[in-house]
Amino acid sequence: MLENTSFWAIVIFLITYAVVVSEKIHRAVAAFAGASIIMLAKILTPDEAVHYIDFNTIGLLVGMMIIVGITRQTGLFEYVAIRTSKMARGEPLRVLASLALLTAVFSALLDNVTTVLLIVPVTLAITTKLKVNPLPFIITEILASNIGGTATLIGDPPNIMIGSATHLGFMDFLINLAPVVVVIYALTLYILLRIYKNSLQTTTQLQQAIMEINENNEIKDVVLLKKCIFVLSLTIVGFTLHQLVHLESSVIALAGASILLVITRFDPERALHSVEWPVIFFFIGLFVVVGALEATGVIESIAMFALDTTRGSILPAGLFILWLSAVASSFVDNIPFVATMIPLIKEMGRLGALENIDFLWWSLSLGACLGGNGTIVGASANLVAVGMAERNNVLVGFFQFFKISFPLMLMSILIAMVYLIAWYTYNTIMVILATLAPGLLLSLVLGQLNKRLNKDSK
Repeated sequence: MLENTSFWAIVIFLITYAVVVSEKIHRAVAAFAGASIIMLAKILTPDEAVHYIDFNTIGLLVGMMIIVGITRQTGLFEYVAIRTSKMARGEPLRVLASLALLTAVFSALLDNVTTVLLIVPVTLAITTKLKVNPLPFIITEILASNIGGTATLIGDPPNIMIGSATHLGFMDFLINLAPVVVVIYALTLYILLRIYKNSLQTTTQLQQAIMEINENNEIKDVVLLKKCIFVLSLTIVGFTLHQLVHLESSVIALAGASILLVITRFDPERALHSVEWPVIFFFIGLFVVVGALEATGVIESIAMFALDTTRGSILPAGLFILWLSAVASSFVDNIPFVATMIPLIKEMGRLGALENIDFLWWSLSLGACLGGNGTIVGASANLVAVGMAERNNVLVGFFQFFKISFPLMLMSILIAMVYLIAWYTYNTIMVILATLAPGLLLSLVLGQLNKRLNKDSK
């Protein structure tokens, strides 16, 4: 055992984080190497390391990846994208708005990384036919994917991690975050449409070429499609009810994947190829590296500092977490940042004897997910979309993306801040009323009774 385990845990964490951010080595390799060093240095034993790996996050990701991977074979997503473009009559600006909405909705119901994997290739095909610059489409879809993914438990990896670490379920995310997400999405899209209004022009003949595409040709297997839609719908219903039936979201996702494999008799080896194993092992390594900080007391020390700084007040702490998450997630991947923040917020709640810290979780979710829009490296979906575009000779420069995305990200965080203050104020008033209501009601009843007694005595 190293003499100063907390010091070495911090060193290994910082080196791992730096390598992940630098992208000199694949982030899965960096995280896994960091976890290995943690155990080699005996900061954590293998059993302790396993304890810090969150099965709920891993299970939810694997389950949804299998379901989406099998569904992808049916051509459903290509069908929907082409159908959406035809509904926009092939007019570039309307196609941009339609694909953005489709991206946001799919990101909320599936996840934003999977969504860009499905939408970007179709987008490139459509922009090629229209002979318009695909860059505005790619940028808009990246922003829409992160905004849409913020609305639900399964939409963005940070939300999956927060949901797994807390009592918050699918409906909690939907009810508390979807309203502000809708506002942010609408304003972001409006501004983007204004920016690109004059740069997206095409001819009537090219628009007609889009209208002549037969989207039905994209459907490759109708029987498989029906089974996939049934299981996907069943799984989403399961997410909405999982708190009532006392089942973890990972159990719902894995059960859905198992049912789909059974009823379709889909080749399991082929299905498992759809799982993004580098992402899974990145999470595993990351959990162990962050777990070392928690086990050695580093997280507790930082939590104490944060409590002292905010004086244990929920509102300042939440707004601090919101802005810190947004700025940090713009320049480093939001997944490792959230993995670090989750145990920190838990410690803040424990040390400050705070009974309800939901406000802090919503602050972290909005900051990390929306902050991912700040730069190209802010979220996994950004890197995936940019990588796919570059493979098709569409270059998305860092500053080219930054000058559009960063101001819009700041706008979204300002809106989120106003929303969080209103949310906190409303809930505080409701708590006060709920606390005072029995006393006020009792006073009213006693007052009326006293009047009646006085009246009777006369």
